[in-house]
Amino acid sequence: MHGYFVTGTDTDCGKTAISLGLMAALKAQGLRVLGMKPVASGCTETPEGLRNADALALLAAGSHAVPYARLNSYAFAPAIAPHLAAAEAGVRIAPESILTAARALAAEADCLVVEGAGGWRVPLGAGLFMGDLARLLDLPVVLVVGLRLGCINHALLSRDAIAASGCRLAGWVANAIEPEMARLADNLATLEHLIEAPCLGQVPRLEAAIPEAIAPYLDLSAGLERDKSPLFRV
Repeated sequence: MHGYFVTGTDTDCGKTAISLGLMAALKAQGLRVLGMKPVASGCTETPEGLRNADALALLAAGSHAVPYARLNSYAFAPAIAPHLAAAEAGVRIAPESILTAARALAAEADCLVVEGAGGWRVPLGAGLFMGDLARLLDLPVVLVVGLRLGCINHALLSRDAIAASGCRLAGWVANAIEPEMARLADNLATLEHLIEAPCLGQVPRLEAAIPEAIAPYLDLSAGLERDKSPLFRV
């Protein structure tokens, strides 16, 4: 399948915003794009069942409507680590069901943007971690680096974990979640020097973090190459 797995240096580093911006950028190239959030905690009970705000945003940003359950295979109410929420609900997160849903989505799109939950090593169950989903789906990885104190350490640890998993880091995006961060330019320079994968964009703090506002800050050509199809791939 064609697409990208979006992970982050931590919770609340801006994975959803960057995923939406990436979807908008790909759609601007004339591609059919769908999003996916396989596992989500912190969901709200609705008449249709549990719904997650990030997953709903990805659903709305897609090129066409798809069933919510296909986009978000596992939804849990408590805003806690997914493996804890799954255990409370008596549910086993099954990678094979996520793969089936992803293949169904990918069959309807040129590109599938899959957003993880938390960071790369967030556990999903016994012996199963978030990064295992990227490897199972065989998707290149985009790492969102939330720019704040400590981000260099978190980014390098994430880079190393992605490499150790056998996955390919397509690139990283610097996301300004703390606009008054001290020595911002120096931190960016350090990240660019130490992370071999290209920086796909530097996204400032925006008043309206809507997909169309984020997309212009993403440079897909920095790390994505064209193959024989019209889709940018790594």
